[in-house]
Amino acid sequence: MTDAIDLTIPIHTEMLHWGRRPTFEMVEEIADGFPSDVSRWLIGAHTGTHVDAPAHFVPGGATVDEIPLASVVGRVRVLDLRHVVEEITADDLVAAGADGAERVLFRTRNSTDALTRNVRSDTWVGLGPSGAAWLVDHGVRFAGIDYMTMEAPAHTETWPTHVALCTAGVVILENADLAGVTPGDHLMVCRPVPFAGREAAPAPTVLLPLDA
Repeated sequence: MTDAIDLTIPIHTEMLHWGRRPTFEMVEEIADGFPSDVSRWLIGAHTGTHVDAPAHFVPGGATVDEIPLASVVGRVRVLDLRHVVEEITADDLVAAGADGAERVLFRTRNSTDALTRNVRSDTWVGLGPSGAAWLVDHGVRFAGIDYMTMEAPAHTETWPTHVALCTAGVVILENADLAGVTPGDHLMVCRPVPFAGREAAPAPTVLLPLDA
C-alpha cells in the first residue's frame, strides 16, 4: 500500500543507541557451504523503534506481552511540535491540538536532527512533567516520540515523565521516525515483540490512512 508510512528505524551496529551497541554474528553462511545465511543478534529491549511497557518504571506493572492491542492499534494523532526547543509542556500539547486524542505521536525537530545522528545528542526534545500530567489527566493511552527517550534532557536523573506515564498505564513509543508524516489523524498499527515478562521490546510501527 503506497500510502503506508513506516516509522520504524533500521537496526544496525552503528546506530543511535542507549547503552550497548547492538551486535550480530553469522551462525551459518552460504559462502561456507551452508544452504542459507543465518545470523544471531544481541540487542537491548530498548533498541531502535520500541515500546516501553508500564513495568519499565512500575514494579508489578504490565509487561510488554500484556499490553492490550487497543492501546497500540487504532486512531493516532500526530502533533506538530517542531517549534519546541527542548521540553514539551501541557500548553504545547493543547496548542498542537491534542485534546480528544487517545493516542498521540510527537513530531519534533528530532526527526531531522537528533534522530539522524549515530551518537547521543545533548539537545533533543522530550516530554516534560507538565505534558505527561496532561496526557494522564486527559485519558491518553499511548504516546510516541521521535527520539530514543520520551524524557526531556533536564529530567534524566529522576525520570518524572516516564514515572507518570508508566504509573498511569500509558504505553510509550520511542525512536519513531516522523520526518515524513503529516500532522493530523492516522490509523496506527504498532506491534511490539511480545517478550514475555519484559519491560520493553522492539515495535515495528506503521501509519495508514484512516480509510484504509
